[in-house]
This record gives sequence, structure tokens and C-alpha cells, in this order.
Amino acid sequence: MLATPKADVLAASERYWNPSKTRFWTDAGTPLVIGERAGYLLHDLDGNTLVDVHLNGGTYNLGHRNPEVVATLVAALAHLDIGNHHFAALGRAALSEALVTSGPIPDGKVTFGVGGGEAVDLALKSARYATGRLKIVSAIGAFHGHTGLAVAAGNDRYADRFLAGRPDEFIRVPFNDLDAMAAALAGGDVAAVLLETIPATSGFVMPEPGYLAAVAKLCAAAGTLYIADEVQTGLGRTGELWGITKHGVTPDILVTGKGLSGGIYPVSATILGPAAAGWLEEDGFAHISTFGGSDLGCVVGLRTLEITRRPATRDRVDTLIRTFAEGLTAIAADNPDWLVEIRQDGLVIGLRFDHPQGARFVSRRLYEHGIWAIFSALDPRVLQFKPGLLLSDELAADLLERTATAVRLAHQDALSGVELAPDRAESRAMMARPRAAGGPS
Repeated sequence: MLATPKADVLAASERYWNPSKTRFWTDAGTPLVIGERAGYLLHDLDGNTLVDVHLNGGTYNLGHRNPEVVATLVAALAHLDIGNHHFAALGRAALSEALVTSGPIPDGKVTFGVGGGEAVDLALKSARYATGRLKIVSAIGAFHGHTGLAVAAGNDRYADRFLAGRPDEFIRVPFNDLDAMAAALAGGDVAAVLLETIPATSGFVMPEPGYLAAVAKLCAAAGTLYIADEVQTGLGRTGELWGITKHGVTPDILVTGKGLSGGIYPVSATILGPAAAGWLEEDGFAHISTFGGSDLGCVVGLRTLEITRRPATRDRVDTLIRTFAEGLTAIAADNPDWLVEIRQDGLVIGLRFDHPQGARFVSRRLYEHGIWAIFSALDPRVLQFKPGLLLSDELAADLLERTATAVRLAHQDALSGVELAPDRAESRAMMARPRAAGGPS
């Protein structure tokens, strides 16, 4: 990697790439420019090392540059390239079979994309095909991607700027409000209900017991398809391969992405039940994605899925679930008027603080103490805290210790009424301490 000063990269990014986003993170006190990365550790261009518990929404569930996934891609490059999306291919057939047989749609078929937004678009198109209806119901504060149909189903912040809201076709109801959902479906004119199993961007709001199952029942009665967006909650993050199965729901369509790539090669997938997959029998050219389900992407996806489904991985996740439940509960007990809620389902964790911008304070202090975690875009009281599936015990303990310190200091910042200058001495001391190995265990 070329040695380029961090300030130069930030200046070039503001000038040529994305001015608003570059300034946002700088102003937030987290001007991260990632250099080397491995396992769950990031090294920015200033030489600081951070534990990654953002994971780019779960893209790096198995760690950055997971050695097995990298080796799989390198080996594939000796024989393969993108491939040709028009023709059957060994990797596409194998990954399709693996996804379908993994449940929860055992009679499904798979179509591929390169990102979650594309996969959601295809899910919505397929639901409209199956029902002959236009309307889509989703949750207020949802996030399903930034492509055409996906952004229209999400939050107004991302839709209205591009005139994509389409209020006559896209209806949003409060998450966990079954009466509102029933009212939205009462007309019998809704093609699909699209729900994240756990809404991410709005702060990992946990579904109330029975809510998702009741929504699925309402959908079945109304002739509406249920689409489970498992882009962030799938692939083992909740302790089950697919989070929706914990709710006893068999969706009509399931969407996955991010982590399926292993963080190495982009691939996403839409698993279609029989009704939604009918167009594949009628006209397989009705949807085309040149790079969707590329030969290389499918090989990587297969390896990622295989690692995720190993008993050893499941055991590691179960151990980490207990470790973080206990550790974060202890931190909350030490800060009862500050860390007021822990939202946890497996390793999907949201920490809510008693301040309208509480998670912003915490995110900055975590950054100073060697941890990268992002606050929820639509509810900055809530910190998204997503440990990796293969995190070692040593790094988990280190992470909890640093988090305890950052949470305490952030509370002091919030009480002061202003964002204080970083505590350079304490931050340097924390950064200088030996850090546990960050690679997958």
C-alpha cells in the first residue's frame, strides 16, 4: 500500500469523492482512513489500531481478510473470472443449492446480485409479479438499501432527496405495531410486507414476542408475501443461521448480502418461494445482473457459508453471546443513569444511552480508545455494537474493558454539556497497551 498522509487522503476525498460524508466523520471525531486490516483489527493511516465492532453492517462477520476466504479466492483466480451471467455455472448452482437447503424456504430458487439493495429490489419485483399488486408495506425507520425500489421502502431521509418516496405505492407503519400493520393490509391490495428481522439503522429495535409471526399470519390471510430482510441479521449473527427462524416464520422471500461476501468479493442473494419464483419458469431473462452471482463471488459465498455453518463457529458464537451479555450488563450496572438499555439478540447488540446524542459521545470515546463502533443513523441514542463471530476470548475481554472506560468518559462528556477535547494521556496509555491477537480463532 502506498504511504500517503491521512490528511491528504481526507482532503482528496472531500474534493473528489464525498464532501459531506468526509466532513461528517471528521467533525464527529472519528476521521477513520483504513490502511492495513486483518481479523477484527483495523490500522488507520495515523498508525492507530482499532477493534472493529461495526463490521460494515456484518460484512466482516468472519473477520477482515479471513485467511480461508482469501485462499479460496486466490485459488479460484487461477481458473475463474466473473463468468457469464447468461449460462449455468458450477458455482452458481452450488451456492443456490446451499442457500435453499439451509432453510427456511426449502422449495425456493435463488437469484443473485452484488449488494443488498439490488437483492431487495428483486424481492419487491418478484412479489409484484406473484400478486399482481403494487403496494409495499415496510417499517418506519427501516433501511433496505439505496437502489430504486429499496430506497423507496426505507426512511424518508434517503428517499425524498431523489424523489423516490412514491407514497401511493409505499406504506410505512411503526415497527411492533400490529394494529397498524393490520390496517395497512386490510384493503387486500398489498404485494409484500418487507421487514428487517431486527431494524438496524433505527437502533436495533427488537421485535416484540410474537410480532413477526403475527405479521406473517396477517400476510397469509391477505394474500400478501412476507419478505425477510436478513442482510444484517442473517448468517449466524443471532446465534441461528437465519434470524427469522427464531420467530417461527417461514417467509415467502428471504434476502441476504453483506456477510455472504466474506468481506472479499461482493455477492448477495434473494431466495424466492414458489409463488415469487414463477417468473424464472416463464422468462429467465426478465431480470439480469451482469455481475450478480459471478463465478468468483459464488465460490467465495460458498466458503463463507460453509465456515459460518460449522459446529465450531456456532460454539464460538454461543460463547461470545454469553460473554457480551454478562460484560455489557456489568457495564450498565456501573452506569445505570447512562447506559439505560441493552438490546441484544445473539451478537446483534444495540446500546441505548440516556441522551439524545448519547451514542455519538460514546462512539468518539471508543474511537479514542481503540474501538470502531457506529451510532445508529436514525436514533443517535443507540450505539450499534456488533462483535465478530470468531472473536477470540482475549480480544473480547480487551474489548469489554476498553468499552467500560469509553462509556464512563462519554457520560462525563454528556454531563458537561459540550464535547470535551480528547483525554490524550489516557487515550495514549490505552493505545500503547498490548492488544490480544485480532484474527479469527
